[in-house]
Amino acid sequence: MLSCSLFTSLVVGVFAVYVAHTCWVMYGIVYTRPCPAAAAAVGGGGGAAGCVWPYLARRPKLQLSVYTTTRSNIGAESNIDLVLNVEDFDIESKFERTVNVSVPKTTRNNGTLYAYIFLHHAGILPWRDGKQVHIVSPLTTYMVPKPEEINLLTGESATQQIEAEKQTNALDEPVSHWRSRLTLNVMVEDFVFDGSSLPTDVHRYMKMVQLGKTVHYLPILFIDQLSNRVKDLMVINRSTTELPLTVSYDKISLGKLRFWIHMQDAVYSLQQFGFSEKDADDVKGIFVDTNLYFLALTFFVAAFHLLFDFLAFKNDISFWKKKRNMIGMSTKAVLWRCFSTVVIFLFLLDEQTSLLILIPAGIGAAIELWKVKKALKMTIKWQGLRPKMQFGTYNVSEKKTEEYDTQAMKYLSYLLYPLCIGGAGYSLLNVKHKSWYSWLINSFVNGVYAFGFLFMLPQLFVNYKMKSVAHLPWKAFTYKAFNTFIDDIFAFIITMPTSYRLACFRDDVVFLVYLYQRWLYPVDKSRVNEYGESYEEKPKKKAHRE
Repeated sequence: MLSCSLFTSLVVGVFAVYVAHTCWVMYGIVYTRPCPAAAAAVGGGGGAAGCVWPYLARRPKLQLSVYTTTRSNIGAESNIDLVLNVEDFDIESKFERTVNVSVPKTTRNNGTLYAYIFLHHAGILPWRDGKQVHIVSPLTTYMVPKPEEINLLTGESATQQIEAEKQTNALDEPVSHWRSRLTLNVMVEDFVFDGSSLPTDVHRYMKMVQLGKTVHYLPILFIDQLSNRVKDLMVINRSTTELPLTVSYDKISLGKLRFWIHMQDAVYSLQQFGFSEKDADDVKGIFVDTNLYFLALTFFVAAFHLLFDFLAFKNDISFWKKKRNMIGMSTKAVLWRCFSTVVIFLFLLDEQTSLLILIPAGIGAAIELWKVKKALKMTIKWQGLRPKMQFGTYNVSEKKTEEYDTQAMKYLSYLLYPLCIGGAGYSLLNVKHKSWYSWLINSFVNGVYAFGFLFMLPQLFVNYKMKSVAHLPWKAFTYKAFNTFIDDIFAFIITMPTSYRLACFRDDVVFLVYLYQRWLYPVDKSRVNEYGESYEEKPKKKAHRE
């Protein structure tokens, strides 16, 4: 079997190879090899066989037209509505305009409405222009509406909705939502592609035309689907006849275009694997709400977060697996961590938080439950189909630790319980919730986030009384500390509740106190280590006979 150190080295090596491979793949995405023969050509004319030239290099006068229709395919100008027309369209100029769109009856009855975006020569209708490019995007999507929040005591609604509509649209059935934003991009670089090695990601957006002896690609029109966020969606009511649509445009480089195409494909793949619209939206927020260079930094930070998560779990499990007693360990702190971790997991589940946050929280909750079993020396024996739990006994040193632990919790309870009860009462009176269960979970989790660090104090108190920190799992602590600082970065990137965000910074303070105690109480070889043994207790090796 592999030793722990060899296994850790193997994991770190695989991680390094993964990061290097990802960097190479990312480089291949953002860098496109130009046509070698283009350098010898003059002004986009002939003489460069195999090259695909940009039609935009001819500087044509263009016009942007946006139509809406209930049909997914149109062959003529019938049954379509013109909602935006930009004459003398300048591909270099950024703009944003809001228009009102008529909502047909079929769309109000859970139908679909499509937007057709045409980029064509100025003064020519798009379906009569042989060199036009167009792209189609649905303006509606189907989602389960967010449950209405009410005041649990008064029954007052958070939003004034018509009672008939509330009865018609069941909360567990998806209904049509309006996408209020449409973000357009045109690739503006005069890039000459090599016809023999066209990038597959961009190729599907390209339309070729033969002009003389050379092949040109028409302007590459792109819809930024990552900008379609759940927060911008609006429920389409049956009485609604018009809805606002914000059309924004900005130019885009070839490298960013290729990167954005890959990211949109990745989000689509997540949904195919069963991720919900909310989960996909959280991933979109990472790309849309973050600077591209900061996003690259975030990728490396996320990779190291994954590595430290694995190493922390591995060392934490190894520590508790070898743990034979609870000397110097606060049992109540272990119980509290288990309770708080389970509550946080249930809260994140109730808030429909991203799976990026939910899955690690669920794994952490399972590990904390296992720790409680070890801390209480609990064994489960089955008598037929009925389980019977048995608890072990504590020795003298463990009882001394338990005495310090109880003393610390006694003083903490005078402060903690009134604060938690008062916060729950305030939330019940002044904050709207989806249900009593939602209020209960929110009250618990707010207590955990706001005052949960107080339950870490008993361990600090035990350390102070024993004047030692040798009994703590410092390897796991170190990896968790790295992840805590990484969580501080993610707190501003990934969508999560504000209370969860603040808790990330709270953990920083607690770890700094542990570090201070580590410095204050140096290692004493006569004291027990984290495995319940001291250096002096270790059997001495027999001397070799000469």
